[in-house]
Amino acid sequence: MSFPLIIAEKPDQGAKLAAPFPHKKKKGYIEISSNQTFPEGAYLTWAVGHLCELIPPEEYDPKWKKWSLDTLPILPESFHYKVKRDKWNQFKIIKDLLNQPLVDEVIMAGDAEREGEAIIRIILKQAKNRKPMKRLWISSLTEKAVIHGFQNLLNEDETRSIYFEAMSRACADWLIGMNASRVYTLLLQQKGINDVFSTGRVQTPTLALIVEREKEIEQFKSEPFWEVKATFQMDQKKYEGIWHLDQETRISTQEKADAIADFCKGKKARVMDIQKERKEFHPPYLYNLSALQAMANKLFKFPPKKTLDIAQKLYVRGIISYPRSDSSFVTKEEAEMFPEILKQIGEMNAYKDYFPLPNQSIIDNKRYVNPKKVTDHYAIIPTEQVVDPSRLEKDEQRIYDLIIKRLIAAHYEKSIFDYTTIHTIVEERATFVSKGKQMIQEGWRKVLHQTDDKKDEDQLLPVLLKDETGIVKQSRVKEGKTQPPKRYTEGQLITLMKTAGKFTSDAELQSILKKTEGLGTEATRAGIITVLKDRKYIEVTKNLVYATKKGILLIDSIGKSILASPEMTAKWEKRLQEIGEGQASPAIFMEQAKKLSMKLIDDAKSAEGQWTFSEDLLEEISHFTSKKQGRKHAKAKLGACKKCDGSIVEKGNFYGCTNYQKTKCDFTISKKILGKTISQKNISKLLKDGKTELIKGFKKEERNFDAYLEWDQERQKIQFLFPTK
Repeated sequence: MSFPLIIAEKPDQGAKLAAPFPHKKKKGYIEISSNQTFPEGAYLTWAVGHLCELIPPEEYDPKWKKWSLDTLPILPESFHYKVKRDKWNQFKIIKDLLNQPLVDEVIMAGDAEREGEAIIRIILKQAKNRKPMKRLWISSLTEKAVIHGFQNLLNEDETRSIYFEAMSRACADWLIGMNASRVYTLLLQQKGINDVFSTGRVQTPTLALIVEREKEIEQFKSEPFWEVKATFQMDQKKYEGIWHLDQETRISTQEKADAIADFCKGKKARVMDIQKERKEFHPPYLYNLSALQAMANKLFKFPPKKTLDIAQKLYVRGIISYPRSDSSFVTKEEAEMFPEILKQIGEMNAYKDYFPLPNQSIIDNKRYVNPKKVTDHYAIIPTEQVVDPSRLEKDEQRIYDLIIKRLIAAHYEKSIFDYTTIHTIVEERATFVSKGKQMIQEGWRKVLHQTDDKKDEDQLLPVLLKDETGIVKQSRVKEGKTQPPKRYTEGQLITLMKTAGKFTSDAELQSILKKTEGLGTEATRAGIITVLKDRKYIEVTKNLVYATKKGILLIDSIGKSILASPEMTAKWEKRLQEIGEGQASPAIFMEQAKKLSMKLIDDAKSAEGQWTFSEDLLEEISHFTSKKQGRKHAKAKLGACKKCDGSIVEKGNFYGCTNYQKTKCDFTISKKILGKTISQKNISKLLKDGKTELIKGFKKEERNFDAYLEWDQERQKIQFLFPTK
């Protein structure tokens, strides 16, 4: 017989763990009465997320309080935690319960993953616990799962290694963050940029990937091309084709395209070859968190953190399994529950059209049921506590619906298409290709038709025979332009992080890539994107991710340092996973982290001599910093107003006249014109000499151009002045 103290990670999770048993709520804890699982009863309390935090540098050594290059690197001998000031009351409740003579063991009941492991163990360490410990390890919060979990507790040493992994991760990240952030901030201050530049082992390589794409777009030069399309008439049958030469359809000049189109008009055409290929598409895998976040972003434009927050709510309700899972597979134990879960789902109006299912069970299907590929948790699935989605809030309904439909689709047949390619030759000289497809078996697409990656753009082709002849009914030239690479969406960014920069939209390929090749973990990626937003390194507009000037400046400064290397971070994740599996030494890892911290400082100091930043960039960053810090200082007068006797000063996003309040003088110049920031220096020159220096890189639609800005006295407005050739 025993009387345990159960410590959950959060209050709502604690309430769910107590729900199957008779209990009374107290202040900061729950008293569980005697029952079959706990014959003598139990206390249940909780953390409130992270109750403890790593102590700051100055608490190791006072000299580390001041930010100075002379005191770097910051390398504590060992790492220590302290209770957060605003969480002290809850910590005291836990400590008092722990010290109750009645309590003879502790059950750690944080989320069943590394972070949940660390949160509870750190609290127990701070409270100087000496009592034996057990571990609750469950992947859903249904009453059945909770009771089963408490009746099958793990020994403390079975999960100790993932605590070492979490501690190694946290302490190594602290080292990299403290040292690299300080060295880059201090060196950039010497260049006149008074801002804090936070860096991190995961956030910096992620930012580097975004900045790299930003530069690819900026440096891209659009080129025109032309294509020739023809409509063929074979007896009563009509279809379209596009001209090609050795598979290349794009033509470099309009003259050549026009000549080909003119040549083909009304000419004889012959079906030269017909190729058919049948392709079978398996239903997609069950969701892990990254896949769920990517799909929710694609369909609903949800930021990854929003999807995680919603999934967490559904988990706490007990209607889906643990959401921070990196696995797309389940064990036979979960698969045995599917028929009962699906029976309940099939009775709901929203899903009854998908029933009866083609396959009643997938228990022997290794595409979904594979214990070897289930790590800490199995795939995200609906639990046996099925609820009608219409009873949920709209956004919760959307995420729950995605998870339900993935499970339904897994019980469907393959989707099968026939792809046809027709090669047509005109006058035995000009070759055209036509592509079409035909659905042979709809299969799982009946359930997931709205999530297809590509729109169905292939034409329906008529039934044709080889050497069939006809004429070119119509030929026309279509003009196009090469397009720059596209900016990432937030959903694609999650995928990009998971594949350590090797971006692929192929869901099948994503699942094959080893998870250790990623940036961060399934649980932390959404948080990293949020950090990049909060630190003003990126902006998200209409679901597209843009690197800011501040983000670009930091990555330009870091250059080729391994701090920005996705490969380095991926290798680090692999080593951390080995620590979690008990196959690598945390002590050796921490020594390597200290050596890396010293190398990053040396890299930054060596690179600083080569840093060159444009005046416009420095001014824009300085303006942003002043605005962010709310500095109040006299606004510099840049010159005399062209419309009155006032002076021109900077006013947020534009330059304007000091007489506005007095006389309503409307002289203004926007700080940003066609993508270019207009510097104070150029405004001063414009006001004094009538025109700016030559400004390079204005962008209008697809065109880039260089120009001066000049003041047109007669029309009383700013205009472009183009340099004479």
